[in-house]
Amino acid sequence: MDILEYIKLVFNDYTLRTITLGTAILGGVTGMLGSFAVLRKQSLLGDAISHAALPGIALAFLITGSKDTNVLLIGALISGLLGTFWIRGITTKTHLKSDTALGLILSVFFGFGMLLLTFIQKQPNANQAGLDKYLFGQAATLVESDVWLMSIVTGLCLIVLLLFWKEFKILLFDKDYAQTLGFNTKLIDILITTFIVLAIVLGLQTVGVVLMSAMLLAPAAAARQWTNSLSTVVFLAAILGASAGVFGTAISSTQNNLSTGPVIVLVASVFVLFSFIFSPKRGLLFRQIRLIQNRNDLEFQKTLTFMYHIVENHEDISHPHAIKILNDFQGYSRKGLRDLVNKKYVILQGNMWSLTAEGVEAAKNMYNQNLKDD
Repeated sequence: MDILEYIKLVFNDYTLRTITLGTAILGGVTGMLGSFAVLRKQSLLGDAISHAALPGIALAFLITGSKDTNVLLIGALISGLLGTFWIRGITTKTHLKSDTALGLILSVFFGFGMLLLTFIQKQPNANQAGLDKYLFGQAATLVESDVWLMSIVTGLCLIVLLLFWKEFKILLFDKDYAQTLGFNTKLIDILITTFIVLAIVLGLQTVGVVLMSAMLLAPAAAARQWTNSLSTVVFLAAILGASAGVFGTAISSTQNNLSTGPVIVLVASVFVLFSFIFSPKRGLLFRQIRLIQNRNDLEFQKTLTFMYHIVENHEDISHPHAIKILNDFQGYSRKGLRDLVNKKYVILQGNMWSLTAEGVEAAKNMYNQNLKDD
């Protein structure tokens, strides 16, 4: 199947269109909200919330006996919010740090959820539950009503972000300053955390409990590599998350036996890897290039300064000297010497070198600048 056939199929096939729209919207909203979790250094929050939602799903089924998606997601939302506020309570009421609280709630809730799933499997109506899809996700079960629900939540999230953008921004970077301005930081924190929980709960059906944290963090981590602007990070994370959803769905639908959720996470991981390597400011590739360039510049300056110290006491600055004199200098390299020649700071004649007037002037400026810096 080529790309044109796939695009036509997206518009004509109900199931593929629903899954593509659903994963794109999910990726957009989780990337947008995940930016705040990443910048607040709460990367484990998504993992803890998604795992904390599992017992809510199981209890909702046990109480209602219904496998209706909305009922199960309400149970997941209540359980996720409960876990989130327990995390807040542990960090504020005890001396434990947030990472300890996150790990504790994650393990306790997930263990309780697995216990409930084991209990459900032994019940006569266990085959009606279909709860296993919430562990690893099953995007094929998305229907149009799910997409509309995701769209409504995304719209509400956008409205809240626009209305409270200034408050979120101040709280994110300087909580104490926000309190001095009279902002209700506790309410703002609860508001953004609630939307994060809601976005995670919506993604459980598509990506699953185990992989949901990656959807929250990967687009934001990738976007953070490209910019220092909060608004740009949020926008770019939403774009990358939506793109991961679309491309992941396309790859899984054109290949046999590929689950959509894991493929989406892998695509998002590719975005993160690409950003870590190729982003101009923080990327490993450009950082290494700048390191090599700085090292070459330093060798260039040190070699030129060393040459200047050799010739400065001579009456004739253009007096030639043997290249072997430079071999005892630690910063000397043949490449550095070639660069000096290319800059017309040095003239080579066989095994002899001599400084030009331009080279002497450049060396004086470097030497005087170093004296000022010292």
